[in-house]
Amino acid sequence: MSLKTNPLNDAQLSALSQLVEGLNKEQTVWLNGYFEGRLAALGGVDVPAVTGTTVSTAAAAPPPQSSIKLTILYGTETGHSQGLAEKLGEKASFKGIDARVLSLYDYNYKKLNEEDNVAIIVSTHGEGDPPDMAEDFYKYVTGPRAPQLNGVNYSVLALGDKTYKHFCKTGEEIDVALKSCGAYRVTPAVKCDVDYEQPSETWMNLFLLNLSPAETPEPVVTSAPTAPASSSAGGFGEEFSKSNPYMATVLEKVRITGDDSDKEVYHVELSLEGSGLEYEPGDSLGIFTKNPEALVGDILAFTGFDAEQKVDVGEEEMSIKEALSHHLEITMLTFDLLKKYQEKTKNAELAKLLVDDEALDEYLYGHDVLDLLEDFPYDWNAHKLVEVLRPIPPRLYSISSSMESVGEEVHVTVSVVRYERKNRKRNGACSSHLADSIEIDEQIPVYIDKNPSFKLPANGSKIIMVGAGTGVAPYRAFMQHRESLGIKGESWLFFGDRRFNSDFLYQTEWQKLLKNEILTKIDVAFSRDQEEKVYVQHKLKEQQKEVFDWLENGAHFYLCGDMKYMAKDVNKALLDIIQTQGGVREEQAEKYVKNLKREKRFQIDVY
Repeated sequence: MSLKTNPLNDAQLSALSQLVEGLNKEQTVWLNGYFEGRLAALGGVDVPAVTGTTVSTAAAAPPPQSSIKLTILYGTETGHSQGLAEKLGEKASFKGIDARVLSLYDYNYKKLNEEDNVAIIVSTHGEGDPPDMAEDFYKYVTGPRAPQLNGVNYSVLALGDKTYKHFCKTGEEIDVALKSCGAYRVTPAVKCDVDYEQPSETWMNLFLLNLSPAETPEPVVTSAPTAPASSSAGGFGEEFSKSNPYMATVLEKVRITGDDSDKEVYHVELSLEGSGLEYEPGDSLGIFTKNPEALVGDILAFTGFDAEQKVDVGEEEMSIKEALSHHLEITMLTFDLLKKYQEKTKNAELAKLLVDDEALDEYLYGHDVLDLLEDFPYDWNAHKLVEVLRPIPPRLYSISSSMESVGEEVHVTVSVVRYERKNRKRNGACSSHLADSIEIDEQIPVYIDKNPSFKLPANGSKIIMVGAGTGVAPYRAFMQHRESLGIKGESWLFFGDRRFNSDFLYQTEWQKLLKNEILTKIDVAFSRDQEEKVYVQHKLKEQQKEVFDWLENGAHFYLCGDMKYMAKDVNKALLDIIQTQGGVREEQAEKYVKNLKREKRFQIDVY
């Protein structure tokens, strides 16, 4: 069956995609089984028996091969798009499809018109920008010299964060551009928020289903006996993940900023013993949390809701108090929430705010759901309010330990969010929960969030590490790892914070690493210790000749910290250094930095 004569048109595919996105896990499995059964009926294929949600091959027979070729392209900042691209590649290979997976750095986009089938998995970075590795591809397909793509079949999976106004903008624009170039959209584009696992799985299955002709044989599968899920950690057959977090025991919790510091930072150590969880330096720890009790109480008091009134959250029924405490995001606002709120309330002032980018940014920063209810009043009931609030996402913390050093433990460095606005004290959901409510020997639900885009060089090359505040956390993991492997020297840390006496995180550890020649150099910037503020970018420029020499001799450059200010300032400083020391123009310096990123010698972990 030719894809060009697919009996489902775009409208039908869009409707089917929307239907599938709304299904829960069990319903999705049932629908998958239904389609497999239909294909079997049409093509004489053995029908898989599905019980529960697990299927496995009955034998180690290789999958049948088809003539279908698929190129899977990804553009990423944090590595999530890469992980999904590799997963799609495995699924395609299992179906006998000849699939290759490439980053948009490595793909010759001028040969796009020669492809048969293309899947593009791409994130949106910051305020609607493509990730660095996708920038050239994005400009090519959306620009005036875009190619004619008649005969190319494609689909797009867009990743983003509804916190931002231009959620999934890069993926959306690539999807529209490919369609306008004449390519055939096999499956409608899917946009994913931070909880991307289920919608991405649905997109993959639907895309491969539409890509594969019905007569292509499927491997015979039978239901596999599954061990009962153990309630104890590390039970036989239990695999811990974001959808099935591990209850990690707190081994240590120590405040590592001084009493006179205006910042509250904790070093937290957790046990992973028996979990089977593994991580590498550069990965993050996802922590599931609860909302501050005071904020929940204030929202209930303001709305007048009965705390025990039942509401539906997803597939579960619970009290509104339980929903606000454990399941719904109330400490942070997102553009998506404000948009839904305005659609429900028709509030004219909120409508004005949504189109004023500067005022919108200011309002989103530091306000919470109670502010929204107070500032834009509406006669809410509990059910309607729950409908506009998004699920509370787990918080991600850069891991500050190496398993080579600490074994079945994981360490994180947590800066507690506390501030006051409109005469009301505010607290970060996860950071304050860890600081105020969780004690040693108690347990918290966690999972490992892999980040293949922030990794040590395998060959022990020179590294320059730039971080401010808790942005130093992954570098502690880097140094632990190198020390455990016996790799000495060739490492340089630039660290910044407010005051030397109270905010020098892990000071004694850095001094020991210097003494033992694991760390070669350290340059520090404490902004409040003198009248004129000094930041890490200033220290980089002070050492610019040697920094450039390190880069010219193969050093890898790492940047971890605040995206909005610190990361931008460091990026600008690096460009200035390359221009000055390399004797080149701004355009050439930008090309130099882009090449560092292409070679994975400039890696960024920002938040």
